[in-house]
Amino acid sequence: MAYYRSQGSVPPKRHTRHPQPEQGYRGGPYFYEELMGAEGFSSDSSLLYHRNIPSTVGDARSWSVGDLATVPNEPLLPRHFRLHDLFGPEEVAGTDVVTGRRLVLGNADVRLSYVVAGAASPWYRNGIGDECVFIEAGRARVETVFGAFDVSAGDYLVIPRATTHRWLPDATEPLRAYCIEANSHITPPKRYLSRFGQFLEHAPYCERDLRGPAGPLLAEDIGADPGEETEVFIKHRGNGPGGIVGTVHTIPFHPLDVVGWDGCLYPYAFNVRDFEPITGRVHQPPPVHQVFEGHNFVICNFVPRKVDYHPLAIPVPYYHSNVDSDEVMFYVAGNYEARKGSGIGLGSVSLHPGGHVHGPQPGAIENSIGVEFFDELAVMVDTFRPLELGPGGRAVEDPAYARSWRRSSASA
Repeated sequence: MAYYRSQGSVPPKRHTRHPQPEQGYRGGPYFYEELMGAEGFSSDSSLLYHRNIPSTVGDARSWSVGDLATVPNEPLLPRHFRLHDLFGPEEVAGTDVVTGRRLVLGNADVRLSYVVAGAASPWYRNGIGDECVFIEAGRARVETVFGAFDVSAGDYLVIPRATTHRWLPDATEPLRAYCIEANSHITPPKRYLSRFGQFLEHAPYCERDLRGPAGPLLAEDIGADPGEETEVFIKHRGNGPGGIVGTVHTIPFHPLDVVGWDGCLYPYAFNVRDFEPITGRVHQPPPVHQVFEGHNFVICNFVPRKVDYHPLAIPVPYYHSNVDSDEVMFYVAGNYEARKGSGIGLGSVSLHPGGHVHGPQPGAIENSIGVEFFDELAVMVDTFRPLELGPGGRAVEDPAYARSWRRSSASA
């Protein structure tokens, strides 16, 4: 993000001494400056000021990141996964957002996982790429070295690579999270931004809609001992499935030791209700619904909106071939008109692969004529490399979906 923020105690000049108070912390006479930057000092960055040396490691051990093995979508088929069947009620209390994720789909650029969590996560850092976590339901507090967030249904939380954080679900209901893990950075689309990074007038959201972290957040602010030995779970590159492995570092202090930071690289939240839909007289193509992008994939959302108002308009999508991408839809709320009769419901994910024509179920076109408003909410990820099926997806697949167009037409 080119949107600059500053929180807490930072020196007037970067890369200069920042003395700790005389009665200060045991770490030393100065706070320790960390440059957290993207693309090898050639892109956005922030400077964080730590009480302790941030590279300190006391011990290390391997961490099994779970089953990330994928299989190709062969034979080539459109597919439907019922994510709400992935977790039984008895599993939720002991499941956390970090270690409990189940991989639904993935490729070399992005992984799509789902989790229903009731337990606090360990401290965690993704060393591979940015994460964009969409909250389907529930509430949580997310504590990061930049500060804290309170997230709830409809929030995206974009977390830069290597940000140490943890998830604390609210006890009143399970937290349902759709996790998009990139092997790259996740940013607003370039076409929404000026050459200096400001949101342009045609963008469907702007800086005012983004929530930064509340901070600084220190160990004593959450009732912890600043000298508490802490484990940090790290996901990083290696020779595991998908090139991913895990390590746990034990550090001899609490990770919430940042007294101040400033810059343009930090986690932020955005609620889908603040996305202003772009509509037209005839049906608009999916790029108007885009919210973020990563390397070789985009993230879109379909929100409640007034639909096409040409007198001869057909409000549901036309049939289309994704010649360059796979399309994944996560159905979150409302009634998705184009999929009626398919078996898809709330909590479903559909995969429409490149090389296959897809579009409305039989009867959806006729039923949409004259409709003026769609009450629907869905998150779409389009990937420019084929997606493979993860163990979570295979466990809850609806095998009848690929024949739903034929089945619906036979029953019409």
